[in-house]
Amino acid sequence: MDKTLIVTNDFPPRPGGIQAFLHNMALRLDPEQVVVYASTWKRGAEGAAATAAFDAEQPFTVVRDRTTMLLPTPRVTRRAAQLLRAHGCSSVWFGAAAPLGLMAPALRRAGARRLVATTHGHEAGWAQLPATRQLLRRIGEGTDTITYLGEYTRSRIAAALTPAAAGRMVQLPPGVDEKTFHPDSGGDRVRARLGLTDRPVVVCVSRLVPRKGQDTLILAMPAILAEVPDAVLLIVGGGPYAGELRKLAAETGVRDSVRFTGPVPWDELPAHYGAGDVFAMPCRTRRGGLDVEGLGIVYLEASATGLPVVAGDSGGAPDAVLDGDTGWVVRGGSAEESAERIVALLGDAELRQRMGERGRAWVEEKWRWDLLAERLKALL
Repeated sequence: MDKTLIVTNDFPPRPGGIQAFLHNMALRLDPEQVVVYASTWKRGAEGAAATAAFDAEQPFTVVRDRTTMLLPTPRVTRRAAQLLRAHGCSSVWFGAAAPLGLMAPALRRAGARRLVATTHGHEAGWAQLPATRQLLRRIGEGTDTITYLGEYTRSRIAAALTPAAAGRMVQLPPGVDEKTFHPDSGGDRVRARLGLTDRPVVVCVSRLVPRKGQDTLILAMPAILAEVPDAVLLIVGGGPYAGELRKLAAETGVRDSVRFTGPVPWDELPAHYGAGDVFAMPCRTRRGGLDVEGLGIVYLEASATGLPVVAGDSGGAPDAVLDGDTGWVVRGGSAEESAERIVALLGDAELRQRMGERGRAWVEEKWRWDLLAERLKALL
């Protein structure tokens, strides 16, 4: 692999799925061959201290820009070019194609021979609007490869690119650490701590925002409880929708059967997956197709933990499920369908085991970080 400059606005300690994706990939590259140019997480002493402590622990060089939002401005582009030359980098990986990939022509002039831009869910939204669609087309022309998460995002992004750029697209989804997410991850301890040892548990691990569908699960609970009276919905995570969800649980009359953990440290997430019997997140598409699920790595983490999954049909979420094999895909926002599938799983231990084991095997076959990191190395 050529020495690579990773240019990204999304990098820990800032939380989020893209951040975790990039960090996990960077950790699996040769640290002597990697330099990261990233935004600052938070302004102020506390944010600076957290960022400095994180950066000091990394095996590769991390350079922080003074801004909290890295954009392809002339100043940022000049700084990226300076870092490229100063560190002897000949490859560039844009952590999110839009909008940072607009720097590609300038970095090629500065000496970059390979430029790879990774897309997530938001680029599929860019492809639908005339102005941003043109910018995405420019990014495709300026880079050697645009990567995509799955077939949903590929088809939409490719439509905005030239045929030549679309033909250079390569799949590069996030992976799963199968050694961290596994069936013996400590779920029994979480169940005991929450008083759920003897109860059937439907778990949802995600940021609390409307697209994810935690409200659909709450609305499904009356039908679930009618068939499985001692079932409980365990909602793991924090986010701006938390207050509305708590209110909805009370209004629906299921408050005693819904548990909210709030934000959970990353190293405790595997055990929280393991606390469930079924994983469910019936995500839905919003805002006329601009707010979609790019892939849904949580389904794969749940599968690695040995759980059957119930997924919504938003965006690329179905790419993370073998429908009828590792779980089921339901119409996003359908409480009725969600309840039907969850009840079927809670009532059939053999089915849960079969789907969970198939999901675990699928992750090991296709979604391991080491396999995907090798693909990235080849691109760079």
